[in-house]
Amino acid sequence: MSRPTGRVLTLLELLQSGGTRTIAELAGRLGVDGRTVRRYVDHLIDLDVPVEAVRGRYGGYRLAPGYRLPPLMLSDDEALAVLLGLAAGRRAGLTPATATASETAAAKIRRVLPERLARRLDTVLESLDFTEPPGAFAAPDAGVLLTVADAVRHHRPVSIRYTGRDGRPGDRTLHPYGIVAHSGRWYVTGADPGIGEDRTFRLDRISDARTLPGTFEPPTGPDPAQRLLTGFATAAYRHEVTLRIHGTLDQIRTRLPATVATLTELEPVSEPGARSPAAERWLLVELRAERLDWLPPVLAALDRPFVIERPGELRDLVAEFAQRLAHRARSDGKEMGGHRPPPVP
Repeated sequence: MSRPTGRVLTLLELLQSGGTRTIAELAGRLGVDGRTVRRYVDHLIDLDVPVEAVRGRYGGYRLAPGYRLPPLMLSDDEALAVLLGLAAGRRAGLTPATATASETAAAKIRRVLPERLARRLDTVLESLDFTEPPGAFAAPDAGVLLTVADAVRHHRPVSIRYTGRDGRPGDRTLHPYGIVAHSGRWYVTGADPGIGEDRTFRLDRISDARTLPGTFEPPTGPDPAQRLLTGFATAAYRHEVTLRIHGTLDQIRTRLPATVATLTELEPVSEPGARSPAAERWLLVELRAERLDWLPPVLAALDRPFVIERPGELRDLVAEFAQRLAHRARSDGKEMGGHRPPPVP
């Protein structure tokens, strides 16, 4: 910050972090000399902030023990970051609270800001637009989110009241590994000790969560986000599809992300790390889907050699799709039923 007021606030933040700060350290962090640091300290003292001077070789300044700072002191950059975060999170469906809570929080911050800064922030928010529509997903209950998060941190089991896809509520016990925000929804991944399997639950479908006695040991291996993506890719659907595709990991992932398919390398590697992710090779691609009609265009867009191992129905769909493309490529527009494209000017 270039203005003295901003540097005074930064000095307060540094002292608030605890411990004794030397004049040389403070001067370096603020980009000023020692005399200016002492002047900023005097400004804080004039505001009734109890800054203590510590003498000696390692002396400097610190806040008096037990002093409680004002509840909210934001710089321009901090205020903009908070309000933009609330706006973007609410728009994307990532705000873990109701829309009303997000709006009232933003309003409270707006009210305590100086009028000059508030006008500048209003200008940014009024001129801001998004390419995506507002998130339409239900937000999790704040109490449920906080309870589950505490259980994740302290490795405590929880009892949850969960409503499944069939609309039936039921009580479950969960050993929660982590909370994941994905595509506008919030999920908790963990183990169901009753069945001995990993499970994933949508937080907005949990109506109640209670911490249970005891602790559990989280497993090693994939992190919660990877467990969530793997769960999506291996969920039970009508069709099980197995393909072999020749290409790079990045090429295949652009059309078949981790939420859709799992990839396994088929060709052995002589040494760990000997093959880069950009190297082309045959990969086993496995996915599950309710419908197959979306896969032929995806395979065509990949433009990589592939083999369909199962199901046979997909081979027929790909062949029909290829015939339609070939027919349209050879057509001059006379057979398009009045939908002939306009001539090129």
